[in-house]
Amino acid sequence: MRNRFPLWKNLLIIVILTLAVIYSLPNFFGEDPSVQLSPSRGTVLDQSTLAQSEKALAEAGLNPKSVELTEKRLLIRFADTEAQLKAADILENRLGDKFTVALNLAPSTPDWLRAVGAQPMYLGLDLRGGVHFMLQVDMDAAVKQAEERYAEDLRSLLRENKIRYVSVDRDNQAIQIKFQDAAALAQAENIIKREIRGLVLSGGDYVLIAKLSEPEIREIRRLAVAQNITTLRNRVNELGVAEPVIQQQGEDRIVVQLPGVQDTARAKEILGATATLEFRLVDTEHPTPTDESKTPLGSRLYRDRNGKPILLQRKVIVTGDQIVDASSGLEQQSGSAAVFVTLNGPGARKMADTTRENIGKPMAVVYIENKSETKDIGGQKVTTKKKVEEVINVATIRDRFSKRFQITGLDSTEEARNLSLLLRAGALAAPVDIVEERTIGPSMGQENIERGVNSNLYGFIAIALFMILYYRVFGLFSVIALGVNVLLLVAALSLMQATLTLPGLAGIALTVGMAIDANVLINERIREELRLGVTPQMAIIAGYERAFATILDSNITTFIAGIALFLLGAGPIRGFAAVLCIGILTSMFSAVVVSRGLVNLTYGQRRKLTKLAI
Repeated sequence: MRNRFPLWKNLLIIVILTLAVIYSLPNFFGEDPSVQLSPSRGTVLDQSTLAQSEKALAEAGLNPKSVELTEKRLLIRFADTEAQLKAADILENRLGDKFTVALNLAPSTPDWLRAVGAQPMYLGLDLRGGVHFMLQVDMDAAVKQAEERYAEDLRSLLRENKIRYVSVDRDNQAIQIKFQDAAALAQAENIIKREIRGLVLSGGDYVLIAKLSEPEIREIRRLAVAQNITTLRNRVNELGVAEPVIQQQGEDRIVVQLPGVQDTARAKEILGATATLEFRLVDTEHPTPTDESKTPLGSRLYRDRNGKPILLQRKVIVTGDQIVDASSGLEQQSGSAAVFVTLNGPGARKMADTTRENIGKPMAVVYIENKSETKDIGGQKVTTKKKVEEVINVATIRDRFSKRFQITGLDSTEEARNLSLLLRAGALAAPVDIVEERTIGPSMGQENIERGVNSNLYGFIAIALFMILYYRVFGLFSVIALGVNVLLLVAALSLMQATLTLPGLAGIALTVGMAIDANVLINERIREELRLGVTPQMAIIAGYERAFATILDSNITTFIAGIALFLLGAGPIRGFAAVLCIGILTSMFSAVVVSRGLVNLTYGQRRKLTKLAI
């Protein structure tokens, strides 16, 4: 009897090993210190931007390794960090008013590997370096904003139902509605209970007190954190960060980890930026002044993107807080970029009433963005708040608007997509404060990588020496299978674009230790069969077949434990569990299939096999 695999199984092993080599290779090419330019609103990256950047760098005597231009970013790679930092300052001074300039670490994967989709694993904050922020959400401000929205909704509701009231004011976490008589109070109380939920009403002496209910306050706080997380995630996209970590911690805190980001000031600026819209009627009764000091009462002077002054009424029709959905697309008639907006109930009523009463008049859309800008003044980083307000669209009201309408006048489909993203997330639902800030330098991350890799390497060498000394040739087969297991594990993590952290490296070390158990079971079973007088070829068959059930049972139990850790754990524990579960699958293949293939290749063709080197 001979031991041999069918041709298809040998080809399968070769194909899998080839793919594993290809998809694990990108992890060995490292990263280049880079400067990334991303277009701000209304600007476009093109060849002229590339020419300006190259000219500015050449004047400073900087020679980049390479320059990559796409529609979304200009990536300039450098040989060292010193050149990268110098280039970032130069480009910030030259182009910073039109583009977002950020430091980055770009993978130096060759083009032929990127062509087949081979990318390196992402590295976590503890391995790559970067910045860590703990943000505190101002819950009191979130509740206050909700009370202000409710107060405005109550005013609109009373006006719509023609109920006379004296005033609607916020006072000491409550909304006070004053009436002239008890009949108006009773009528208003019935309508408010029917139309607006989430308020607890009480009254007396012609005054109706409306307070937010406890379930409503809890929901407002929950949504404030959830909406802020969504907003922050969209804003972080501008930094080009691979696998950022943005998650809730406790009831009112958000953790933001940005691996690979070296510019803490830029990260703060991006995190502090928010955007929303305001819809206002154009003031057509007064001439548009050129100076803001000459603005008539009840109006305010704005400017469009070209700097042209536009006079708008101070009264806001609808704000971004009342937008419940936004999507980008193309306007049907002209084919230009557009954003399709859906309003909530109160917002839709306000928009419908205003447009019905002002058909034929122009209405403007004001884009508002709050940014934190950090400048170097006298060698110190000074952060200032900047509010950008500009009119992006003025259109004549042709008909009464419904709950869903569109905004045109945007420069490109890319801007429409960005604006729809920001509107879906909205402005920050509540202010946030940075209560903890931690920077992990690339050198510390490199030290963690070296220690983690060395621990795996030393463990592998120790196992290899023991297996070869104790099991001789079969021990060598086991060591090769173990190496294949590590190769498959790295390739799988790279193919999944997983984020590797220190706990993940610990998971690889544990997988290496556990993977050899299967080969020990197989080898011991073969030795036991030989002691019983079975022929070498039959001992090999029996060793693999009878050890398989034990190997499967032990790996299944460990796999179940890994799944439990992944589902119930968080953060580093989930990373460890993910590596462990993938490692179990790869170890089963390498220990049972690859090692058996090596044994078949060495001993399977021999007709008169009398002994095994085990």
